[in-house]
This record gives sequence, C-alpha cells and structure tokens, in this order.
Amino acid sequence: MPIYALAGTEPSIDSSAYIHPDAVIIGDVRIGAESSVWPGAVLRGDDGYISIGARTSIQDNSVLHTTPVDPTVVGDDCVIGHIVHLEGCEVEDGAMVGNGAMVLHRSVVGLGAIVAANSVVLYDVHVPPGALAVGSPATVKEGRARSELISLAAESYRLRADRFHRELRRLD
Repeated sequence: MPIYALAGTEPSIDSSAYIHPDAVIIGDVRIGAESSVWPGAVLRGDDGYISIGARTSIQDNSVLHTTPVDPTVVGDDCVIGHIVHLEGCEVEDGAMVGNGAMVLHRSVVGLGAIVAANSVVLYDVHVPPGALAVGSPATVKEGRARSELISLAAESYRLRADRFHRELRRLD
C-alpha cells in the first residue's frame, strides 16, 4: 500500500486499522483503531491534517483533503461511503456520509447525522445531530437520520476489515 511521508511528516496509523493495498495515504494523516480505508481511497494531508477516529470506514475511491486552515476530522464509528469527497470539514461520531456525497470547508456533520448519497454540503453548513442532509445543495431535515442503520453499517465494515486482514491475498 502506498503510504508516504511528506517532508518530515509521516502518517500515524493504528496497528489494528486495515488499509487496503490500493489506498493512498500521504502526509499528516492519523487513523484510529479498527478503522478501515478501502481500495482507491486517497487521504492527502499536505495542507493540514486528516484525523480518522476508531472503527470508521473510508470506502472505495473516496478523497479526503484539507485546507491550510481547516483540517478534515472524522470521528469514531462513522461510515464514509464510496466516492465521497471530504475537505476541511468535520464529521462527528456515529455519522454517515452517503455514496457520492461532498462535505466542504468548515461544515460540520453532527453526531449521528446522515448526508444522503450524492448530496453536497456547501461551505459553513452545520448538519445538526440526528439530522438528514439531502440534495445539491443539501437541505437539512432535522431528526430524520436513522442511527441504527449507521451502527449496523459501521459494524459490518469493522467485520469486513477483520476478514480482509485474514483472507485477502494478491494473485498476480
């Protein structure tokens, strides 16, 4: 797996995290216990830092970047779906960002909130805890997230990472 230092800054990856061999991790990236980063995902901490909490999945082809003043912070037990773009934002514990969604500078996705697939959370938007953000640009519907779905998805990716740790082998 390509993991790169940038100048004197190296990624910090917990030994229990699963990083797929085709994911790319660059610079100031911090990945917590039992988290997973899947094929094609790019986490590029060159302008600032990226922090991923424990038991969080960053799924296939997602891109996480920062700005020079806004880090990208993803909490514990989060699900970041396929082809998601996060940049200079915060995703709080137990939240989900659906496939193809974007969350941009200084925005916050609150505890247990969901950003629906293909939605765009523009700059400086706060998605309250337990809310659903949907559309492009996203509108917020308070109290509409289903936290039990997020918990199930987070656990399924934690178990999947355990399996990949044990069973994945390259054939070429």
